[in-house]
Amino acid sequence: MPIHITLLVLFAALLHASWNALLRGGTDRLWSMTIMCIAIAIASIVAAVFMEPPAVASWSYGLLSALLHVGYNLFLVRSYRVGDLGQTYPVSRGSSPVLITLGAAAFAGESIAPGALLGIALVSGAIISLAFRGRNLSVPSLPYALGTGCFIAAYSVTDGIGTRLSGAPLAYTVWMCALWGVLMPAVYIGLRDARSLFSFRPGTLTAVVGGLVSLLAYGIVIYAMNEAPLGAVSALRETSVLFAALIGYAFLGETLTTRRVVACAVIVSGTLLIG
Repeated sequence: MPIHITLLVLFAALLHASWNALLRGGTDRLWSMTIMCIAIAIASIVAAVFMEPPAVASWSYGLLSALLHVGYNLFLVRSYRVGDLGQTYPVSRGSSPVLITLGAAAFAGESIAPGALLGIALVSGAIISLAFRGRNLSVPSLPYALGTGCFIAAYSVTDGIGTRLSGAPLAYTVWMCALWGVLMPAVYIGLRDARSLFSFRPGTLTAVVGGLVSLLAYGIVIYAMNEAPLGAVSALRETSVLFAALIGYAFLGETLTTRRVVACAVIVSGTLLIG
């Protein structure tokens, strides 16, 4: 994988961990996630005005990805309701690189070098190990965390194919994100009401910033998917767990154990094999 792609994806990983920490630290995470999506929609629509639409062949993938992103949002919010960042995040993010590698082989015809495969396995295994307490994988929100990982794999493979068909990765990103950002408020209003969504709260600005950060992070990832194997990009992106562990320790009062330090070292080793 080219070094500039590796560095870009690692930067996206830092951004991704940051907005997840913002979401986990909020009190009403469904509302925060929806405000983030509104910010994403506005920024994407403004950007789309200045771009040619992506190729028609990619439109169905963009629509499917937007729907999958909404499912991902709902599962992520539910998993954070009862699990802490240091447990839920590793399960959802650690399960996705292997799933994406399998999905890319099945649906995108990708093959990957043995060294990179070993790196992906190391990254995924080490990430999931961060969720263990002793010898037990005791995660209160385990079904939702695993479901989140499945949604990540599904939309990643979808976007990997869609962006390659689009002929314009940046245009594909903003059009897909605009649609996703419009769908999520509609789902929120269906689950609750419009009044509570548009009422100003103290965390509004934080949620808006989180949305813009997440848009930038995923835009970088989609660009990387156009240039490198999907599984390798995903595994590199999931090094965000390294940053999440540090953020959870420094700002959310979560524990940074010896197990986590060792797992982080294995993740770094896997990253070197991939990159």
